[in-house]
Amino acid sequence: MNRSVPIEEGDYYMEGGYRVFTEQYHLKRGYCCSSGCRHCPYGYDVKKNAF
Repeated sequence: MNRSVPIEEGDYYMEGGYRVFTEQYHLKRGYCCSSGCRHCPYGYDVKKNAF
């Protein structure tokens, strides 16, 4: 389910030179990528490798 969602204003911010996708971006994308993103609203736990 890899569909591209265009980045719009408010979707990310710069932190130490990295792009960090916000909760808003993840919700707009509509699914969890299971990468353990800091702002993931889907409740994925990278340590347990599960939701």
